[in-house]
Amino acid sequence: MHPFKPAWWLPNRHMQTLWRVLAGRRLSIPIQKERIELPDSDFIDVAWLHRDRQGCPLVIILHGLGGSVDSHYVRSVLQTIDNMGWRAVVMHFRGASHEPNRLPRSYHAGDTQDFDFLVTHLRTREPDLPLVAVGYSLGGNVLLKWLGESSHSYQLRAAVAVSVPFDLSVAANTLSTGFAKLYQWYLLKQLKAQLHKKFTTRVPVEKLPISLAALSKLKSIWHFDNTITAPLHGFENAKDYYIQSNSLHYLQHITVPTLIIHAKDDPFMTPAVIPPPEALAPSVTIEVTKAGGHVGFVSGRVPGKPIYWLEKRIQHFLQAVMPHG
Repeated sequence: MHPFKPAWWLPNRHMQTLWRVLAGRRLSIPIQKERIELPDSDFIDVAWLHRDRQGCPLVIILHGLGGSVDSHYVRSVLQTIDNMGWRAVVMHFRGASHEPNRLPRSYHAGDTQDFDFLVTHLRTREPDLPLVAVGYSLGGNVLLKWLGESSHSYQLRAAVAVSVPFDLSVAANTLSTGFAKLYQWYLLKQLKAQLHKKFTTRVPVEKLPISLAALSKLKSIWHFDNTITAPLHGFENAKDYYIQSNSLHYLQHITVPTLIIHAKDDPFMTPAVIPPPEALAPSVTIEVTKAGGHVGFVSGRVPGKPIYWLEKRIQHFLQAVMPHG
């Protein structure tokens, strides 16, 4: 497959990142919803593409921070999977679907427990199921961490991780500078709205570590993680959360064929987060492009007529791993 070449009319990292959000494909995908109960009395919602399609692989999709089945990159890869004749299931992290989850906790970048449960759950339903996974941004971090730590990782045939914040502290700091503050504002808006809905409709507000008024005043991802994410999920503070959740520490232990796609100009972080070759297991291939933005990777010669290289690369890799899938 040809290396990524950015569209000349989307020449910088912000245009690559924002094109998909502002002008990307508006796809209508046939989705079936399912609620899966968890051992701690909470739940996750999943969204199926062709749940009953038999004799083909299943792709588990993990969205990024503030994402869902409605995210542009999720819809785009679902279209690709549909064209492949495969099926897919989008895992919503706790509280990320249209209905708040039942417990005070939600999800975070190192939370692999629910994904592990889902993989085992799907395997129990269909023991011989050819299963692969694709994770984006925070979801990619969860996927890579799980691959490196879980005794169940053999249940996946292959994995793809896109635009991963391998070092969460670097990502948090980057989002507080320059134009990246726009992304931080958008992410915080999503997260605050989800929490406000949950703690005013489902969970007593007293279980929120701070007041709703104080929540509305949080101005950075770091402050959000330090005052909300960390205490809700058993971490001492944001620093402790970041150290324990970084996927960088787990890459050497991955045994499943894994492709990592990353752009040097990703505006959510700096090139310093990119893992060196010695940090990777032999089963891990990392493709670092000069450009591409954050979950962008849009090419094409004609303005307004993009070619979504990212989805083509994912398809190429998965079909190479499972050519008869």
